[in-house]
Amino acid sequence: MFMSEHAFRLEANSEIKRGASIEISINGEKIKAHEGESVAAVMMVEGYGAMRTTLVGDKRGIFCGMGVCFDCLVVVNKTPNTRACMTWAEEGMVISTQNGFMPDVN
Repeated sequence: MFMSEHAFRLEANSEIKRGASIEISINGEKIKAHEGESVAAVMMVEGYGAMRTTLVGDKRGIFCGMGVCFDCLVVVNKTPNTRACMTWAEEGMVISTQNGFMPDVN
């Protein structure tokens, strides 16, 4: 997994406010996040640059960051094809990277 050494979460201070601390799971790993962070932001900071693969195995991640391109699709709480850039992290959320197109499993 490639991730730039420049990806990090800024520390909260008098000028930077954070939402409440929450715990989510990404690919089975327990992660601390904050309310108000997108799933994409949390994944990037935690080193998950590739959020899905195409049908032929090419890696995809954040491209537009505003919900237009659908490159950041992940599975959230068993719901596939969820845009990570448009989904807010929530307490107890279970996220996994997505392999290819996945029909809804619910």
